[in-house]
Amino acid sequence: MARTALVTGASSGIGAATARKLARSGVRVLLHGRNEDRLAALAAETGGTALAADLARPEAAADLAERALAITGSVDLLVNNAGLGWAGPLPELSEDQLRHLVAVNLTAPLDLTRALLPAMLKRDRGQIVFVSSIAGRTGVAGEAVYAATKSGVDAFADSLRFEVHGTGVTVGIVVPGVVRTEFFERRGRPYTRGTPRPVSAERVAAAVLRAAAHPGDYYVPRWLRIPVALRGTAPGLYRALAARFGAES
Repeated sequence: MARTALVTGASSGIGAATARKLARSGVRVLLHGRNEDRLAALAAETGGTALAADLARPEAAADLAERALAITGSVDLLVNNAGLGWAGPLPELSEDQLRHLVAVNLTAPLDLTRALLPAMLKRDRGQIVFVSSIAGRTGVAGEAVYAATKSGVDAFADSLRFEVHGTGVTVGIVVPGVVRTEFFERRGRPYTRGTPRPVSAERVAAAVLRAAAHPGDYYVPRWLRIPVALRGTAPGLYRALAARFGAES
């Protein structure tokens, strides 16, 4: 188990649940988020250290990595969890909103990983876990840009996994479906479908810890791998079913 961990997006939801589980396992947690009050409360609860930052800023990821290393000397586990959503027809998405989504969901985890990876490689050990989304593997109507950012995270993580093979650094990916968090409130459209049913943030957090200990791809819930496999093996059938049963969230 890692001794120190940096968890992004830790002020609520999956990130907060992950930080709590890590702290209970004896890991020193560095808590990133934008809500300073929530971070302070979680830091008091977990014994962790709050590091507030807005990852939409171009220099924020590099600065966050520098602050984390200055505090602990090393980051054994990086959990790239921070993310935000937006739902609606693409023409209604403003240019600023589009760039904000890409900056937080895609550019920031790439920058943060690039900043912390050299020290991991130098120590011959390290764990990196990316929290992706089923939207990045199947596509979701009304969330084209969000899905694209998560697909980019998947491609980056897969490529990095090959790149660091044999170095002692591992890469895991967690692919949740619908999670009971504030995500849907913040994206501007509530989740109203009956299927798939939302899962708890704690369940996803458990998958994050498994992905760190045993690197691989973890779907939450596990049945989500079925539409992904169907899309790859029978794309025509997959699209017909998606059109019939709906791909909107």
